[in-house]
Amino acid sequence: MRGLLALLLAAMAMPLVAQGNAPPAPYAYRQLDDPAQEAAAQELMETLRCLKCQSQSIADSDAPMAGDMRHQVRIRIAAGEKPEDIRSWLMQRYGDYVSYAPVVSARTWPLYALPVVFLLIVGAILWRRFRRRA
Repeated sequence: MRGLLALLLAAMAMPLVAQGNAPPAPYAYRQLDDPAQEAAAQELMETLRCLKCQSQSIADSDAPMAGDMRHQVRIRIAAGEKPEDIRSWLMQRYGDYVSYAPVVSARTWPLYALPVVFLLIVGAILWRRFRRRA
């Protein structure tokens, strides 16, 4: 029984071991040959958040996932895709959190509307209080 359990645990750990030994994507650390394309890729990478580090852009992070994202950005820029299309693709794949540039959508509009509503409520309360005193 112990042998079977050890074999099962070893089989479950194999994907983790294989993932750690995978070489980085080709364009994770290598720049594009065209300086204009590399500048566009770099500009986009600085506005995308590393999902592992969460406080760094993918341009600054050394995490393997950030390297894969840099690779994707560079090959898509080299293929002629527009930076906003690449940003949209990454946001569909990883969620809105990946972008430092927030987008107003059906899910995020309350984040923009609620502060305005709170300010209006506070303003109305203060106006009524000062009106009573006068």
